[in-house]
Amino acid sequence: MGTSNLFATLASCVLFMALVAWISWRQTRGQTRTRDGYFLAGRGLGATFIAGSLLLTNLSAEQLIGLNGSAYGFNLSSMAWEVTAALATVCMAFFFLPRYLAGAFFTLPQFLSDRFDDDVRRMTVILFMVGYGLITIPGVLYSGSLAVLQLFDVPALLGIGQFPALVFTIVLIGVIGSVYAVFGGLKAVAVSDTINGVGLLIVGLAVPLLGLAKLGSGSIGEGLAILAGTETEKLNAIGAADDPTPFATLFTGMIFANLFYWCTNQYVIQRTLGARNLAEGQKGVLFSGFFKVLVPFLMMIPGVIAYHLYGPGLATIDLAYPRLISDVLPVYAAGFFLAVLLGAVFSSFNSLLNSAATLFCLDVWGPLQKREPGDEEMLRIARRAGVGIALISFAIAPMLQFAPEGLWQIIRIFTGFYNIPVIAIVMVGLFTRRTPALGPKIVIVFHIIAYGLFQFVLAGRTGIHFLHLYAILFVLEVLIMLAVGALWPRRRAWSFRRRERVDLTPWRFAIPCAVSLLSCVAALYLLFSPVGLVNGLSDAFWPLLGLLALGNLAVWLWRPRLQQSALLPADDGGRTR
Repeated sequence: MGTSNLFATLASCVLFMALVAWISWRQTRGQTRTRDGYFLAGRGLGATFIAGSLLLTNLSAEQLIGLNGSAYGFNLSSMAWEVTAALATVCMAFFFLPRYLAGAFFTLPQFLSDRFDDDVRRMTVILFMVGYGLITIPGVLYSGSLAVLQLFDVPALLGIGQFPALVFTIVLIGVIGSVYAVFGGLKAVAVSDTINGVGLLIVGLAVPLLGLAKLGSGSIGEGLAILAGTETEKLNAIGAADDPTPFATLFTGMIFANLFYWCTNQYVIQRTLGARNLAEGQKGVLFSGFFKVLVPFLMMIPGVIAYHLYGPGLATIDLAYPRLISDVLPVYAAGFFLAVLLGAVFSSFNSLLNSAATLFCLDVWGPLQKREPGDEEMLRIARRAGVGIALISFAIAPMLQFAPEGLWQIIRIFTGFYNIPVIAIVMVGLFTRRTPALGPKIVIVFHIIAYGLFQFVLAGRTGIHFLHLYAILFVLEVLIMLAVGALWPRRRAWSFRRRERVDLTPWRFAIPCAVSLLSCVAALYLLFSPVGLVNGLSDAFWPLLGLLALGNLAVWLWRPRLQQSALLPADDGGRTR
């Protein structure tokens, strides 16, 4: 990249980022002086900001690089991590979100304190804080910095070595991301996420179209014909046992991993807790599910295009997307792409930082005070906690390059230490009334020991895929809690205390929208399977697709009757929005 091109790229990147910052400041000024305003955006987020923030919080540089690399090196089986999340968003919209909003909770551990006791709250906070502070936040910084280094060759541009360039990029991303989270609170995070999310969609649509044009020698139609007609096994989403994501795992551990992430993971659900009402929250969550269905087209098809363009000869599969970007993206668009890439990294980082500070203030520092802290004192501690966590992340992130098993293996292993016990405890807490706090305490200790043994002692000996292990541990831990409840039940059955501060009238289109979303998931698996594009469309493809369409039409026509029978909490006799 020449000096003039470099200057144009950096200038356009800075201008776009400055525009995002200015809009975020305009939207949030004067709204972060109370704990509601800082931690939950004043409980005033609409569907657009919820969906935009959920989208960009979930999608970052590791998806752009990793999913396209998986498609280049294997097939589309890894789309399961994104597409099947639609089921979890439906569960969040209909089951979890109404209860969270009815209880007016700031954090998930606050709900667990209400359901069990403060010890369970503290134990789950420790799990979250250790996972976020030592692995997840540094991992986001490290992976985002790697993506920038790969795509723009920062060492050559700055004339420094790889490690100094990595440290420089980590600190730069971290400092800018920290500004949103530390000073702007959740509203600034949500606004910036939404704007950057629009940019991500523009880039996500442009890259595969430009790639198809290159593959078809200038014709998108010709490129599409090559993609759909040659080596179609690359388009197979039905993963075999030796693929990155075997199809069977969709029905075991994948369910619980997605339920944890979308329904109980604090840094994801926090923007839904700030919804202005249940209807807006449901819209935002379900709309984010539709964006997830688009991920294979935006973040995996480019990897397949790269395979057709370059063959299997790239040094590593993670170079597929950077190589395609450098070949098809015009020079004048490089700055915009860099800004969007950085925005995606900022989103995950500042969301994690904001949630970690929220957990620390509301579930660690606050309960230890002898008196109820005022809003000004609480926000001062939150900002200090955010800065402290960010500095720790800056120190840890560069060290992840020395992880012997690689970044993704480290993240996968350590996420497994807290995701399954959290979702198991929340499910038992919601569905039972007499299970005591002893059950979750035993489960947390049991899971850490059992999971540690499987990962570090029995690894490679059992032949059990880690997602199947998730399902096995989930079932065991639910059974443990039910057994404890049967042997030592609570003296008084727990009852949910409603403290709603927003309208809990459900969205009137929630049910048909959810059915359409799940139908899109089914249609996507039909398309990318031996029934669909793999080896050519089968005779069953169009009839099955027609049945899905007829089912959706029937649901939309019967919407009023379905809505009347929906068991959703409402405070006005069942009126809908």
